[in-house]
Amino acid sequence: MGPEDILHTYERVARGYAASRSRSLFERRWLDRMLNHAPGRRVLDLGCGPGKPIAEYLSDRRCAVTGVDGAPAMVALFRQNLPQARAVHADMRHLDLGEEFDAILAWDSFFHLSPDDQRAMFPVFAAHAAPRAVLMFTSGPAAGEPIGKVEGEPVYHASLNPDDYRALLAASGFEVIAFQPRDPDCAGHTIWLARRASTA
Repeated sequence: MGPEDILHTYERVARGYAASRSRSLFERRWLDRMLNHAPGRRVLDLGCGPGKPIAEYLSDRRCAVTGVDGAPAMVALFRQNLPQARAVHADMRHLDLGEEFDAILAWDSFFHLSPDDQRAMFPVFAAHAAPRAVLMFTSGPAAGEPIGKVEGEPVYHASLNPDDYRALLAASGFEVIAFQPRDPDCAGHTIWLARRASTA
């Protein structure tokens, strides 16, 4: 099991994942914080999955959501669940939409990429970030490549050291607003929230 298996795995388990995914919206506090810092309501959701509950919540908050996922089955579910939103079938690593967004979200998706692919994502984030846009993503609390489970199947995760993320953010023109490792109020997620400099 490695990063090259991620999209195939999520393609296979898409319907089961959509059915079992928690709808408690434990992420709400962080989503609200992201929107409070964003200069507008154009949101790019990378690794959007089926769209519920996160993209649905953002749409309910009057956001114009563009969901991106590399698994066709996830994109189909997203379109079914949020017909008013835009869905794009694409691998986030090669994304080039030619437009900017006020908020970029990679929740429980970015950390499925290999360490090298994660490093290469920061120019992609920057290319899609409007001035003063915010970027929020989840990672691990420390460097490592653990194997987890999704719908009973093994699934790869990776993380860099926090100092590496800070350096990558700074080099791409982002300033860290918040870093919360293992947030006990967010199901133990490790969360980064950063803002794009207006002159970057």
